[in-house]
Amino acid sequence: MREVETAMFRFDEIDKAIADLAAGRPVIVVDDVGRKNEGDIVFAAESATTHLMAFAVRHSSGVICVPMEGHDLDRLQIPTMVHDNRDSMGTAFTVSVDATDGVTTGISAADRARTARVLANPESVAADLRRPGHVFALRSRPGGVLTRRGHTEATVDLMKLAGLAPVGVLVELVNDDGTMKRGAELRVFADAHGLCLVSIDSLVRYRRRHETLVKRGAVTRLPTPHGIFTAVGFFDSVNKTDHMAVVRGDVGGQSAVPTWVHSECVIGDVFGSSECSCRTALTTALERLGAGDLGVVIYVRRKPDTHPLDADREPSRASGNEGCEPNISRAQSADVAALMLRGLGVVSVRLMTDNSDLTGALRDGAVDVVDGAGGGQHFAQRTHSQVLDTVPL
Repeated sequence: MREVETAMFRFDEIDKAIADLAAGRPVIVVDDVGRKNEGDIVFAAESATTHLMAFAVRHSSGVICVPMEGHDLDRLQIPTMVHDNRDSMGTAFTVSVDATDGVTTGISAADRARTARVLANPESVAADLRRPGHVFALRSRPGGVLTRRGHTEATVDLMKLAGLAPVGVLVELVNDDGTMKRGAELRVFADAHGLCLVSIDSLVRYRRRHETLVKRGAVTRLPTPHGIFTAVGFFDSVNKTDHMAVVRGDVGGQSAVPTWVHSECVIGDVFGSSECSCRTALTTALERLGAGDLGVVIYVRRKPDTHPLDADREPSRASGNEGCEPNISRAQSADVAALMLRGLGVVSVRLMTDNSDLTGALRDGAVDVVDGAGGGQHFAQRTHSQVLDTVPL
């Protein structure tokens, strides 16, 4: 088994985790250091046994969660716990439940395993569960870890990849003194119990490489003041958004293709706001590509359910037009760019700006980035927050 080495400790391969889950074994899933930085025991709800549940309870705080998709929760008539979710990570807890039949008090390992299996059964109906109970279902967001990098979404994604019902069980690992297990402690625990240890980051990369998440669409000739380009449409099945690549020349099979990644900015791109340099950056990129024979502008559009004036206050780094935050997460913006470049058949790119975050994200998405910024100029911009601070709304 090949393993992934990190600066902190050793992770196992996603394929190994998928095989273990399919065989009814638990795995440990770790999220980002900058997030909760915790490890959760995860196993398939349909495989829940008294032994597995007892193991999960013994090594956790005892709170049993069952991540599942929204349509299954709606079918079972399990509502969200609160309408105003103030959880720091936005974890979507629902009203607790127990299985109606085949349980006693609902708290034993056997009872909670039974409840998990009922939740995973596609034939279950609302009457098969009583409320309140001792098991907390969690509502996973559509798009999985590509939308939200949480344990909830990771659990559902892993179940799907393993060919199982998209319902899992997770518990947060703790030490004997009640503190969270973190870092190397998780590797020691995994090795001691023969468990596979994977990260959500690895799962994101796995999905990027193995799934067709962005589909190529319409192609048209695009004459501009800067030269003749080809516009290639792409549909993002995760965010239900149409994006566009503006291509100079035949980039298929080409290496070191000059590339500019641009996140849509209506304020700058369309209206030319003096508080935002996005239009200048985009125009400059097109001018430089038009002066040559080869190049790509990746234009990543906003999610359709957001307003052009909605913007986070934190600058984005995972795009070419740095400083402007589209209402699509930074990670998602880079994901989309990588998938579009692969869809164009580009072998490797030379970015037209020095951006280590974007470089790393593209490489994670299986797009090789040649060192050295093409064109040698860094386009600096002010943020959308500055626009919103100065424009009367």
